[in-house]
Amino acid sequence: MKAVGDPVPRLEKIDCCVLPADGMLIGFLRPRPNMAMKKTSSTITISAFVVESAPNTTTTKKIDLQLNPLDNEVFVVTGINLDPDAPDSIANTSTTVDTSVSTVERTSVGTISDSNVMASARTQIICNAAMTPDGGIPFVREDPLTVPPGEDYLAIIATNDFYVNIVGSNNGNAKSARCRVYGYRARADANTYAALVQSELLS
Repeated sequence: MKAVGDPVPRLEKIDCCVLPADGMLIGFLRPRPNMAMKKTSSTITISAFVVESAPNTTTTKKIDLQLNPLDNEVFVVTGINLDPDAPDSIANTSTTVDTSVSTVERTSVGTISDSNVMASARTQIICNAAMTPDGGIPFVREDPLTVPPGEDYLAIIATNDFYVNIVGSNNGNAKSARCRVYGYRARADANTYAALVQSELLS
């Protein structure tokens, strides 16, 4: 486990081989040169929620991280949990609730195909014309919520805030979503901090 003050490492594959017995491919990993950041806190958990301002209306809530830009302070995100409401069950109608957590304010909820979206989730009821309200099929989709293999974080927030976004579709009621963000504070050197801020603002 990383201690406060440890550099934030990255891993990269540097070599591989194939075992002739079973054809298994094995990769050897080593740390990349660190991104000139020092961990300055233990793990922090941030809980937040957002409620639609009206049914089926994109709504965004800003969450202040209280970072100190004078110290080049950033927040390293290591995990996110998203818990959107269930959509309304309406006869002959498919309904959805989409939510996301982003590093910048958005005019739409977005998905993880957008570089500034750290995680997204959807709950939906798919209903064809012959179905009754209780005959729809519910689905839940979440991506990503934890650090992918070979990585040490989901994202790095350098601009002091992040945003929780929500929008429903075809619902009769305003919907809400809850989120929990895990991470830690770190201090970057001047060049790394400037690059992170510029990348975030341009995303």
